[in-house]
Amino acid sequence: MRLPLTPLTLRVVLFMLLTLLIIPKDASAETVQIEFTQFDTFSIEVVHIDVGDTVEWLPKNSGHNVEFIAGPQMNALPKNSKMDDFHSVAFKTPGIYLYGCTPHLNMGMLGLIVVGNDLHNLEKLRNIKLSRIAKSVLEDLAKIAKSHSE
Repeated sequence: MRLPLTPLTLRVVLFMLLTLLIIPKDASAETVQIEFTQFDTFSIEVVHIDVGDTVEWLPKNSGHNVEFIAGPQMNALPKNSKMDDFHSVAFKTPGIYLYGCTPHLNMGMLGLIVVGNDLHNLEKLRNIKLSRIAKSVLEDLAKIAKSHSE
């Protein structure tokens, strides 16, 4: 069955197409949830998201927080989260963000967030002063991030 192409039908179709084009990307943004584990790690250590997506950290185990160590625009990131609190960040700038748990940084409780599949600041992350263990963990996470981006 074919619909007649009346002026009203054309207006409805045109309106629907324009609506789809105008809907902002944020309306389709995703949310990734990461838990603090009992093993002093994050449940997801390397996250790949799109610009505008949100990451939420869930305090499933006590004694942890979120501290951003490096990223493309550090001044746009929130301060450290409080211990054992829910934390949420929407990422608006592409690049790699390195974060960790303040009391467990030296033990390697780190995570990477890759926004927009942009690895432009990866070398800067590798130059950050960290403990030997944390540096080793960061190298492993960087390999994972790169392998996912290729």
